[in-house]
Amino acid sequence: MVDTKKCSFCGNQIEPGTGKMFVKKDGSIQYFCSTKCENNYKLGRIPRLTKWTAAGIAQKKKEQQQQHKK
Repeated sequence: MVDTKKCSFCGNQIEPGTGKMFVKKDGSIQYFCSTKCENNYKLGRIPRLTKWTAAGIAQKKKEQQQQHKK
């Protein structure tokens, strides 16, 4: 079975044969599904503050639930 990877920025699944792998000087590996994700990572943007990422959507739901409890 072919191993699928998860995008390091947006959290989407990357199909085999697509995407990019970025290896940092410290040896850590980052996988990106698109240049959009790669460029946002290189600009230093935080995924949970970006609305279209999986982490951003989860953060927005969490904030909405907290507002409803008040």
